Amino acid sequence: MDLPPGLAIPLAVIAGYVLGSVDFAVWVARARGVDIYAVGSGNPGTSNVARTLGKGAAAMVLVGDLLKGTIAAAIGFVLLPEPAGGVLSGWGLAALAGFAAVVGHCFPVLHKFQGGKGVATAVGVLLFLNPVLGLALGALWAVLVAITRTASIGSLVVLLLTPVAYWFVGPLGTVDITPFGSLVWVTAIVVLVLFRHAPNIRRILGREESTITKDG
Repeated sequence: MDLPPGLAIPLAVIAGYVLGSVDFAVWVARARGVDIYAVGSGNPGTSNVARTLGKGAAAMVLVGDLLKGTIAAAIGFVLLPEPAGGVLSGWGLAALAGFAAVVGHCFPVLHKFQGGKGVATAVGVLLFLNPVLGLALGALWAVLVAITRTASIGSLVVLLLTPVAYWFVGPLGTVDITPFGSLVWVTAIVVLVLFRHAPNIRRILGREESTITKDG
């Protein structure tokens, strides 16, 4: 589409935030007569849905949250399809729109700013920027969760690895392995999601963190 940056940037950010604000955990739980904020940990995310409503409901939430990040990033890229590497490149705006989607997921205007942790939406953004890296980190998360039975441990390890891995591989299809624009916003996504995991980090250090089979 190649819009002027002054128009493309706000459009991408607004679209990303609105998409992120659509909370699938709330909708799926509500369809089953459950208030997700009132059960389990009270967090409107995949893990709490899995503990309280089962794997089928959790799978629907996971797919929806992934798609939010992927679609938001795609919108940013389409609005400003320039060569990768700059803050205002297509890849940079894709990552910025993805960041807006994660902000929307964590602080959704549609749900009184009470959102989830943002992991799945962040992975969705990465799946657009570099599908191979996104799938690899997603697989690592699944392995860690299977071993530790603790979703937050898998999430934290993958989050810490993401900026480093992205620094080396960059977005798909570019020869620039350190694209400044998109790397900045990928790092911002990681920082935000780590911030949202502060209570989990404290519980992990105190050996009080809940497993995927235990409410909390």
